[in-house]
Amino acid sequence: MIDIPRLVVAAPASGTGKTTVTTGLMAAFAQRGLRVSPHKVGPDYIDPGYHALATGRPGRNLDAYMCGPELVGPLFAHGARGCELAVVEGVMGLYDGASGQGELASTAQVAKLLRAPVVLVVDASSQSRSVAALVHGFASFDPQVRIGGVILNKVGSDRHEALLRDALEEAGMPVLGALRRAEGVATPSRHLGLVPVAERHGDAADAVAGMAAAVRRGCDLDALLALARTAGPLHEEPWDPAEALALAAGSPSVAGSSVPGAPSVAGSPSVAGSSVAGSPSVRAGGAGRPRPVIAVAGGPAFSFLYAEHPELLTAAGAEVVVLDPLRDERLPEGTAGLVIGGGFPEVYVGELAANEPLRAAVAGLAASGAPVAAECAGLLYLARSLDGRPMCGVVPGDARMSGRLTLGYRDAVAVSDSALAVTGTRMRGHEFHRTVLEPGAGSSPAWGFRGAERRVEGFVRGGVHASYLHTHWAGAAGVAERFVVASAEAAGAAGAAGRGVG
Repeated sequence: MIDIPRLVVAAPASGTGKTTVTTGLMAAFAQRGLRVSPHKVGPDYIDPGYHALATGRPGRNLDAYMCGPELVGPLFAHGARGCELAVVEGVMGLYDGASGQGELASTAQVAKLLRAPVVLVVDASSQSRSVAALVHGFASFDPQVRIGGVILNKVGSDRHEALLRDALEEAGMPVLGALRRAEGVATPSRHLGLVPVAERHGDAADAVAGMAAAVRRGCDLDALLALARTAGPLHEEPWDPAEALALAAGSPSVAGSSVPGAPSVAGSPSVAGSSVAGSPSVRAGGAGRPRPVIAVAGGPAFSFLYAEHPELLTAAGAEVVVLDPLRDERLPEGTAGLVIGGGFPEVYVGELAANEPLRAAVAGLAASGAPVAAECAGLLYLARSLDGRPMCGVVPGDARMSGRLTLGYRDAVAVSDSALAVTGTRMRGHEFHRTVLEPGAGSSPAWGFRGAERRVEGFVRGGVHASYLHTHWAGAAGVAERFVVASAEAAGAAGAAGRGVG
């Protein structure tokens, strides 16, 4: 059981100022000396970067689609351990979630799972008394969702604020804050949302400070903290990466699909307990075995990575070392595996292309058979080219920016054995990109998508698993175990080759 004050910050729709208010609240409470735990509903990578800057703690995602509703509470408790307040930013509108699946992955579902009061951020710029009808509708739609108050955003004047407050008082809804239009904090955006903190750290720090100042001026922090303290105890055991790996090792498979290119695999072993080239699923680095070095791409071009991924890799026995492909010309010493997550390589395509030594090193690592896991931006970096500039040439495809946004959750099944999964392993993920790779799949695809998206996607070549699909490994901890075991084998093979043992 954990008993931490907590709030969920939600909105009727996207674009209301939810991120500004949430980040400002986190920073304002942290400036009061509270240890604040930051969380974000859904798959978004960018907002948690601002949350981390505001609180000094990793921003963590709570995604009921990718990880399952049963892990929302444990992952929350893991992130909130040792804190005095938790603030959770919602996604889209309060009741919006996975398309066609009811409340799944919505902010409302997470609020109910956490038994947390909701603060509704309302864009009041074009309404007065109607705000009461809007808020009443949201408060009454699901009686299990407790909206504890409203923060009014983009208020035009004292008179406008008075009208809004009168209407909400009549409706019995507390107003916990009001932010003026002029107090909007400039946070630049581009084709996939806000510009990540990793790309503008100094300016981002100034923006967060501005958000905190606006919230301090316009919000009743004491009332918000009092509301957070009404949440009560939460009966959840904190998620633990080592325990997750142990549980995954004994989990049965849920494999089986009919996507194009995917065989019927019901009853296949799950990724959690599978072996890699005959090796048992055991911790690398244990019982005298060396800890394989796994490089994880970071820096401005590759800033999308869930905090639990390196935690799982470490718990599985790896030594995790961060690599910045914009600056580093060689892989970390002894690299036996490489993880390249998401980000914006298209913004830095010139610098990435110019770093020929690292591109050659990555290609060489892949050619050696060592495991390489690449998601979205990582896939583009492994391609032959991106917008006409040379990349690593590991994947036989060419990528370019496009005007089309590919966005949505995916129900996927592995259609090729790889360093991440055996054929038939089911995983849920998320796509979010404005690039196109041609061809989009190799002769051994990475994933087959089920449902309306019925198609195969990605590449499995040797130890390489490259795909547009973002996944959250906390929902399938055996992925990390399998990857670390494959890396340990690659390290052993490289050592044997170096010693002249064949």
